[in-house]
Parts: sequence; C-alpha cells; structure tokens
Amino acid sequence: MMPLTMAKTGESNSIKRIGGKEEVRRFLESLGFVIGGQVTVISEIGGNVIVNVKESRVAISREMANKIYV
Repeated sequence: MMPLTMAKTGESNSIKRIGGKEEVRRFLESLGFVIGGQVTVISEIGGNVIVNVKESRVAISREMANKIYV
C-alpha cells in the first residue's frame, strides 16, 4: 500500500484506503474516490495530481492525494 502520489503515471490502481478527517473522506468520496474503485494518474504538475476516476478527470492537491492509498 502506498499513497497515490507515489503511483506511476498511466497505471491503473485500486483504492485500498482513504485517510484524513471525516469531512475530507466525504469530500473525496463525492469526487468518486471510494474503496475498491479504480484510479489512474494522468499527470503530475508541481506536486498536484490529475487523475482519472469513474470516467472523469479530477485534479487534486498533493496533500489530498497523500490521503488516498492504493
């Protein structure tokens, strides 16, 4: 298990755990980050990450990406 920020670009990963406070977990869940879901890192710019989750592209900060474990 590793944070999403360490995942390779273009590689599909399964979400294993979502850390952080309850409101952070709910926010990420509303964006489509659910345990067991697939996530693919599209690109990384200045530490911020663009990912493909549930057929849509989402940009999240490095801080948020570190709370998502794959």
